Amino acid sequence: MSTGLPEGWTIERVRSASGDSEAALLSLDRRVVVEDHDRADHEAVQPDLIFSFHDLCLARTDGDWFMGLLEADGSVVCWVSYGSDLGEAIRGLGAARQLSLIHFGNRPW
Repeated sequence: MSTGLPEGWTIERVRSASGDSEAALLSLDRRVVVEDHDRADHEAVQPDLIFSFHDLCLARTDGDWFMGLLEADGSVVCWVSYGSDLGEAIRGLGAARQLSLIHFGNRPW
């Protein structure tokens, strides 16, 4: 299923670049929002592609890739944009995983 992927990208390339052999395209029939820290509510968006990397996601909307979290109900809450470059967005996944391990995985209590 490579329909709609950026030129030169396949699901196999996404898996290789991300280091996640289970990365997958998600269906678009789910709620996707972008957090806005200046407002109490979130902005609903209509992505044209969504990749899942276990609980992290990349959703492309209006040409930009947003990183988010896949919620238990299947919705996606995004918090940061990595621009239009899928490779850059995938590199951002690695940084997010590192921060998660440092700040959440090694709690002293």
